[in-house]
Amino acid sequence: MTVLDMYFDFRCRFAEVTQKADQAHLKLWGDLDPEYAYSWFESVAKAINIEMNKGAPSAHYVDVFKYFETQYKCGIDEVKDCIDVSFTENLFWQVRVENAQGYWQVLPELLKTLYIDFHANLPTPDFR
Repeated sequence: MTVLDMYFDFRCRFAEVTQKADQAHLKLWGDLDPEYAYSWFESVAKAINIEMNKGAPSAHYVDVFKYFETQYKCGIDEVKDCIDVSFTENLFWQVRVENAQGYWQVLPELLKTLYIDFHANLPTPDFR
């Protein structure tokens, strides 16, 4: 599966998240074009961050996190890079600690490792 394949697959599997990601993506980029699928996954992280700050239950995103874990494990380098750089590195950006903690708890260990490898620490020291 390529990043473009993952883009279309994700959109089919997660319609509600896709709608939120599209809104975030349009605000930032002004256009929805599969050519920019790599960047669109950053918008998925941004949409989830917005939901975190709204206090949405983390249980709503467990399947999304598991999806990315699975795609990373079986994906080609391009897919792994996209999940790591576009999605995981942007997750928890400007999210209040009290809203992020439940999401960190349900985030698969693989994605936690990617996050920590990039940021060199947890989203907040309170997560230990």
